[in-house]
This record gives sequence, C-alpha cells and structure tokens, in this order.
Amino acid sequence: MEFGLVALWIAALLLLGLLALPVTSWLLADLDAGPFAVPLALATLTLVGHLVGHIGFPWPALAAGLVVLAGASALAIRRVTPAYRSFGEGAVVFVLAFLLVVGIRGFDPAAAPLPLAVGEKFLDFGMLKTLERAGTLPPEDFWFAGEPVRYYYGGHLTTTLVATLTGTAPKFAYNLGLAGFYATLVSTAYGLAGSIALPTGVPRRLAAGFGAFFVGVAANLVTATKVLVWLLPDAAAGLVVDVTGLPSDATSWSPGEFYYFDASRVIPTDPSVADTYPAATEFPFFAWLNGDLHAHMMSQPLMLLAGGLLLAYWRLPADNRRRRLLVLFGLLGPLAGVVGFTNLWSLPTVGGLTMLAVGLAPASPASLLPARYAERLPGGDSPVTRELRRAVLAIVVAVVVLLVGLVWTAPFWPVVLGGPGRTVGLWQAWTPLGNLLLVNGAFLAVFFVALARRTGATVERPGKVLAGFLVVVAAGVFFGFPALGIVAPLLVTAWWLCRSQDDAGFELALVMAGAGLVLVVELVTIQGERFNTIFKPYSQVWLFWATAAGVLLARLVTGWPADRLAVPRERLRRTGSVLAVVLVLSTLVYPAFALPAHVGGAGQTVQTEGPTLDATAYLDVEFPRDAPAIRWLDAREGQPTIVTAAPGTYRWNPDDGKGASAPASLTGLPAVLGWFHEEQYRGSEDYEERLGDVEDIYTTDDSDYQRRLLEFYEVEYVYVGPAERAAYGEITVGNAAGVRVVREFESVTIYRVA
Repeated sequence: MEFGLVALWIAALLLLGLLALPVTSWLLADLDAGPFAVPLALATLTLVGHLVGHIGFPWPALAAGLVVLAGASALAIRRVTPAYRSFGEGAVVFVLAFLLVVGIRGFDPAAAPLPLAVGEKFLDFGMLKTLERAGTLPPEDFWFAGEPVRYYYGGHLTTTLVATLTGTAPKFAYNLGLAGFYATLVSTAYGLAGSIALPTGVPRRLAAGFGAFFVGVAANLVTATKVLVWLLPDAAAGLVVDVTGLPSDATSWSPGEFYYFDASRVIPTDPSVADTYPAATEFPFFAWLNGDLHAHMMSQPLMLLAGGLLLAYWRLPADNRRRRLLVLFGLLGPLAGVVGFTNLWSLPTVGGLTMLAVGLAPASPASLLPARYAERLPGGDSPVTRELRRAVLAIVVAVVVLLVGLVWTAPFWPVVLGGPGRTVGLWQAWTPLGNLLLVNGAFLAVFFVALARRTGATVERPGKVLAGFLVVVAAGVFFGFPALGIVAPLLVTAWWLCRSQDDAGFELALVMAGAGLVLVVELVTIQGERFNTIFKPYSQVWLFWATAAGVLLARLVTGWPADRLAVPRERLRRTGSVLAVVLVLSTLVYPAFALPAHVGGAGQTVQTEGPTLDATAYLDVEFPRDAPAIRWLDAREGQPTIVTAAPGTYRWNPDDGKGASAPASLTGLPAVLGWFHEEQYRGSEDYEERLGDVEDIYTTDDSDYQRRLLEFYEVEYVYVGPAERAAYGEITVGNAAGVRVVREFESVTIYRVA
C-alpha cells in the first residue's frame, strides 16, 4: 500500500481547507463553517483553474487558483477569527472517511471495464490521463482524436490539480481522488446537518453525525428486506416480495448469495413492461464501493456546499441586503457553474434548490431589490398575491444564479453543448409503490413522523389532517401514481410550515427539493431514455433527503416538539430513539455485507499481492499480451494520435475484438475512434464515418487511401494487438507508404507513421 501518498493527499486536502478557512469562516459566519472549507477550496481551484487552464495547464492553472484562494483568505482574516475548532472537528470526520475508501480501494483498485469491473472506469481514468497530457484546456478527446472532450470533466480537472500539487501519477490519483471526494462529501454533510441544527436546541454533533451517516454510510432497504424475507416463513416471505417489488427469486435468496450490485438496481425503467432492466438508484456508499470516479459522484460535495451557502442566505435578515446578494450571485452563481461543469445533470437542481430557499426563506425575495423598486412591484397585498410574487421572484433569482454560473464557466459550454440535442418528453409508466419504498423508505419514515409531530403541535385537529394525508397516499396508489401520493403531502406540509412557522428549518427546503426531484423523474423522460433520467436525479435525492433525515431524526430522538404537544417528552424521546435504532440498523445491513465481501476477496476485481492503490496493477495479471505495449505507449511524450480497434465497448475481451479502447483509455493518447459513447456525444453521422475509416485503415487493399486516412487523422502510431486481429482479420496497414514497425511485442505490433 502506498501509505506515503495517502498521508500526502490527506495533508494536501486539509491544508487547502486551512488556506480557505478564513474566507469560509467569514462567508458562513452563522454556520458550523469548518467542514465547508475543503469543498470551497476545491471549488475555487476548479473554477479558476478552468479559466486559466485555457492559457496554460496544469501548473499555471493550479498556481492561479492558489493565489486567488490565498488572496481571498488574506482579505477575510482581517474581519473574522477563523473557525479552527470547527475545522478540526470536520477534519477528524474527513480523515476517517478518507481512510475508509482507501481501505476499500486498496483491496479493489482496478480502473477496469467489464468483465472485471462494472461501470465507466475507462472513461474516468482516460479523463485523468488526457488531462495529465494536456498543455491547455479543453483536453483532447482520447476517443475522438483532433476534437476536444465533449463531456463534463470538472471533477477530473479537480483531481488532476490535486495530483499536480502532490506530484501523483494518475494511476494512483484515480483511487486517491475517490477517497478525497468521499471524505469531502461526508465531512460537508456533517457540517451542513450540524449547521441546520444549530438554532434548534438539538445537540449539533448528534444531527451532524446522523447527517454524515445517512449521506455516506447508510444504504437503501433492499438488503435489509432480503434478509427479512430469508428469515420469514415462505407465505409471509412471498407477500413481502410481492408488496416491495423485489425480484421473484428473492424468496430463495440467502446471505451467501449477496452481491453488492443488486441494491443499486431497484426501480424498473419501464414498469409497464415485464422484466425491464432496472435503472440505477445509487447511494454514495455503493457508488464509492463500485469505484467509478464519475461525474455524478464528484459533484455531490459541491451540491452540499451549495446547500450550505443557501442556508447562510436563509439565516440572513432582510436588512442585510448586500450580504445576501453576495451569497447568491457572488458565491452561489460561480459555484453553480462549477457544478454544471462537473456534472451537467446537477445544474438544474442547483436552480431548483435556489428557488426553494429564496422563496421559502424568512426574508422576502423582494428585499433583494432596492427599496424604491421593491415598492413598485405589481400585485396587491393579499396572501395569494404575496405568495405568487415570492414564487416569481424566486424563479427569477434562480435563473440569474444559473446564468452567472454559465458566464463563469463560459469556455466550457460551446464544447459540451455542440453535440446532438436532447428531447424532453412526458412519461406515464409510473414507479410502483414497493420499489419507491425500498429506495426511499428509511427517509420517508423520518419525514412522516417528524411532520406528523409538527403538524399535531400546530393545528387544532391533527387527526383530520393525518386522515387527509392517508387518503392522498391511498389515492395515489389506487390510481397508479404512488409517487404523487407520497410526495404531495410532503410538499404541501413542508411548504405550509415554512410559510407559517417562524422556526421552520432549512431541512424542510431539502425535503421539498428531494420530493420535487422524485416527482419530476416520474413525469419527465430525457431522449426517451429512462436509465439516466432516473439515475442522475436520484443520486441528488439521496443527498437532500439523507441530510434532512439526519437533522429531523436528531430532533425526534431529543423529544421534539414536547413543548407543543400534550405528550410527555420522555415518551417522545423513547419513540424517536426506537425509530433511530431501527433505521440505523436496517440501513447498515448492506455495508455489513458489502465491506467484508470486498476486502475479503469475493468482491475484488483482481487479486493482488497485497493492497495497492495502483489502478493499473491488474494489467500484467489479466491482460499480459497487451500490457507491455500499452505501457510503452504510455511512456510517449505529448499526445500523438493512435488508431485502435473500434468501436470500443464497456467490455475488454481481446479475443472477440472487444478491446474497450484500452490503449487510448489507459494512456490518454487520442485514438481516431473509441467507445460507442462518442455516437451520443457527436451524432451518428460523424461516428459512423470514423468507424468506417478505422476499418479501412486496418484492412483496405488501397494503400494510397490508407496513407491519406492516416495523414488526415494525423496518426502517429497504429496499434495491432489481439483485439484488432479478432475484429479485422487480415491487417494490411503495414503495406502503406511510410508505415513501419517501431516496436514488436509477443502479441502486439506497433507501427510508426512517418
């Protein structure tokens, strides 16, 4: 194990947090500011590094980011005492989370495709390699030579900047980056949940601990339900399977058949069609266990940082107009750009959360305007017009925040948005109730108990309100739209409490944000493709609901709201504590199975001689025929163009021609054509043209045409290995003028194009 690199990365990330701590303490003065310092530092490095990187990368970009960060803190330290104690507490959580992922990845480090690993690790590793080679941004697409990457690469840029700072090679930075993002996510969740709880009288550390646990460690209820089915008699087990929507073979499941991947595939992409492949409904612990360094994971700490900024806005009084404007447009706006640059799917969510926070905060959004303009706003002063005015202004603010973000990351958008357009359509094959409860049941239990208590303490006849909610849920289930039946009461109750109760907390805005995403996913589909339409929003639902559940569960455990209910506090504490124990234990079942499986060998991608963080260590073991040639290519300077078998897929099986674009993915050298995803990024016409050209380069008898193609794509190296021979049969490229063998290995020949 590379313990020195582990210590170096922990030190580097925490030192970046210390560098950002003064400005973080000033900006988030009313919050538990310390845990937000690391994500703020990384967001700043990424934002500045992206802009400067178009002039020089990586060192000029890194240096500029550090200068901006240091300058901001130098100005802030004159106004505030840095929250060192808060930072130290968050640092403990950070280190523990970092070491957890290092332990997992040390036993399962491979950035490999199918059949060794599941996911898009070749995309993620290739991003690091092409950024390492890039002298300026945007980086060249390693699967579409001569064109810039058409994918959101902000998180990979962040990883590359930290790798540059620490002098770490991408093969180690891949897994250390995973650990860094996870540690930042969990410690930020700790800070956000604790900050929400600060004015409530609930022990801050209790809420922070619950928040960090639910965000980073807890799992959905799939595995716990399977264990329950295993323990129950056959008749009862069959009933549970039918109600929850588990696969029918779950009745014969036993703990020895546990597979870590099953819990992430729960909601069917099309419930109206039997046996459709389920969509991904990932939770962070699964995502980091699986080990993709992917966009939807790297954006998660930034989303919680956005939540922290909006919480700071929520707490600011109406007369502190300048500070509120600074938070929204000076901080949240640029951060929205970084979020979109890191994971485009999360950008609209930043806008939605902003709309909710601005619309529901105690201070009216009209107070953001100068008084002379606020007085001229149209509409009367009735409750309805006031709420409509709030809603319209909140939408306007959210749109402006997103536009500010687009401006700050302007060089990125013409590249990524230049591909085929995506259509948005309505969807009517709604998710069954059982599947929804398997994914969200733990959080929903907390929300319904907490809102029932709060409603009972607020209205005169809570029984009628509860009966009304149950009718709505039953109606949603009866009419085949259970998601609406579940989230409608959450949305209505949370909105009403925020608008009618002075002490309503920001956690209710997070409840509404998650509920809104669940509802949107049920109603809308992107490009008619349900997998990502469900997958990407649901990863954000988990963040919002896990954080809110942590705060609300802490309140329930302490007997809240005993001062408003005619129920003894001790009884409320007891019921809250029982709920907490049940939920913690049930959401811990999955980690209890998955961790031993991964570190014990059953879940490892490749058996290694001792733990390592080298993401490419599997090459010599699993692909000894290609490994020497790929390592030789990796040692080339710059970004010479190569040509390999195409199309690449998720699978690397050289003997049947499925090479997974391995030489390009593992070296960062741009190939004429790589994975089939390029058809999604570029369109079918461009993709098919290159696909045909690659085949002609390898097989045509017209050597003059071969030469013209090689010159057109500026190819310097032609890779002929097992996958190429399996895909194309007789290889003729060696007959073209100026093409000669530069290196010959046992199973691979590499040609140089003069």
